[in-house]
Amino acid sequence: MSETPMNTLQYRFDGAEDAPVLILGPSLGTTWHMWDRQVPELAKQWRVFRFDLPGHGGAPAHPVGSVGELASRLLATLDRLGVQRFGYAGCALGGAIGLELALRHPERLASLAVIAASPRFGTADEFRQRGVIVRTNGLDPIARTSPDRWFTGGFAAAQPAITDWAVQMVRTTDPGCYIAACETLAAFDVRPELGRVGVPTLVLVGSEDKVTGPAEARTLVAGIPDARLAVVPGASHLVPVEQPAAVTDLLVHHFSTAWQPGYVESSTGQIAIPATPVKPVLAPSPQPHQPAPIAEIAPAALVPPPVNGRPDPYDAGLKVRREVLGDAHVDRALAQADEFSGDFQELITRYAWGEIWDRPGLDRRARSCVTLGALVAGGHLEELAPHTRAALRNGLTPDEIKEVLLQAAVYCGLPAANSAFKVAQQVIREETTPTE
Repeated sequence: MSETPMNTLQYRFDGAEDAPVLILGPSLGTTWHMWDRQVPELAKQWRVFRFDLPGHGGAPAHPVGSVGELASRLLATLDRLGVQRFGYAGCALGGAIGLELALRHPERLASLAVIAASPRFGTADEFRQRGVIVRTNGLDPIARTSPDRWFTGGFAAAQPAITDWAVQMVRTTDPGCYIAACETLAAFDVRPELGRVGVPTLVLVGSEDKVTGPAEARTLVAGIPDARLAVVPGASHLVPVEQPAAVTDLLVHHFSTAWQPGYVESSTGQIAIPATPVKPVLAPSPQPHQPAPIAEIAPAALVPPPVNGRPDPYDAGLKVRREVLGDAHVDRALAQADEFSGDFQELITRYAWGEIWDRPGLDRRARSCVTLGALVAGGHLEELAPHTRAALRNGLTPDEIKEVLLQAAVYCGLPAANSAFKVAQQVIREETTPTE
């Protein structure tokens, strides 16, 4: 166990101090104990480094804003320990951290294994709604249903002690850090960049994984130049726990045979194992599926002129609009636009979202309060439902939304507030009721 400043992570080591370092990254809602069954065998060859996500396993509750920030905290921890180069295996969110390391810090990574992972985890709307449920109901609903997501039905029934352990792991996670981790997964998308992953990569998935299953694994293998697929039969999402022996064997084989050429540094920072001289690995050529540079897609003549001397706010507005209202809502609005209404959709995106919602003067919680009050005052009930949903995603609780509507009743009139309560109540029920 170690001290954990805000920019580092809680960690532990197992194995010989002079062995090359192999890092094991956990999934959302778990602790480093998810790797307990792999450590004895892996520690025979490697100095195994495990870490906890913020607010997980008793780690300090310092939430992160992105997968990139998680990777930076991991590297800051390793820098303090003198670890420069390492192998990395991560499950789910831990796998996303591994992909981030391969893309942003390839010089640190010798070999990579991603387990139950994806270049994009579901949809942003799904993870933001999960955050709404946790903010409203706490972690208990997520904890109670975690075995259904993590394990096959047969395993959960045969291993009640492990099932209970899984539930307790989630229950003891800090809710704020869990919500922040949901936001990091909502924003994570490296599909266009997979061709730049330049280290040997094992993509491992359980055959019964309904969260990030074989289809997502094949997307990773198709995009990463030097990737191999391993499907573990009879396993679901938390495959290292459900099929520990199979995962251990696959990891041992991969990291024994696919450690990228170069010198491997031990946990003490000293050169421990000189690699066998081989032909250098060249940077991968651009892949056919990668998007063309922006200059080839949009000639300069088609780029909108600056607004008030500043860059056009459309792209920033579209990003904020999607984050606040959700991809599904925005996609419907844009799909319904035609020659007559298309300019109006651009106006909304550019000025309402790019100019106003993206201003730094108020946070999104405050802007949601203002918007709800204004919609009640104007009697715009058709807009109240999506903005109630947005308010929940922006961090308002149902009780806080109720207080906004109560105040609106005083200043805007009882009939207007009565109608608003009916709309908001329905949305809150839909958004905060856990799915079993």
